[in-house]
Amino acid sequence: MSNRRRRVTQTRSLEERMAEQAAKLKEQASHLPAGKERDDLLRRAKIAETGSRINDWLSSHGLQPPN
Repeated sequence: MSNRRRRVTQTRSLEERMAEQAAKLKEQASHLPAGKERDDLLRRAKIAETGSRINDWLSSHGLQPPN
């Protein structure tokens, strides 16, 4: 039996998807009282924002290849 990979064509950029994910996580965290669950959501939001910025930096035209 052959397992076939599910292929998905993305319609939005990675930066857009990560920024949207970060916004959703922050919104969810804003409805929670201070505690572990809220901190976890905020940490995940920060990771998504950082990933978006890193990806933007890596795809920038000014990035120079290593020598």
